Amino acid sequence: MILEHAILPVRTGSESEFEEAFRIARPLISQQPGFRSLSISRSIETPNLYLLLVEWDSVEAHTDGFRESAEYERWKELLHRFYDPFPVVEHFTTVR
Repeated sequence: MILEHAILPVRTGSESEFEEAFRIARPLISQQPGFRSLSISRSIETPNLYLLLVEWDSVEAHTDGFRESAEYERWKELLHRFYDPFPVVEHFTTVR
């Protein structure tokens, strides 16, 4: 299992619109092969920052699967306009 992590810096004042767009976009990712789960949380201290955590079977399920799909194109249309600056996405694996 791989954990995708991204801090999403949403333009101040567009948080409600972002949350609605994310609600629409969520099924685009959750139906992808290799997808396991998703959580999104909003910062209490900095309300325009969101923490996105996505569990995948593998990095490739995310990078070669979802990011190369037609659904990702729609995901970008819905969400990428909200970010300033564009978020850094990293993948993590469990330490045993």
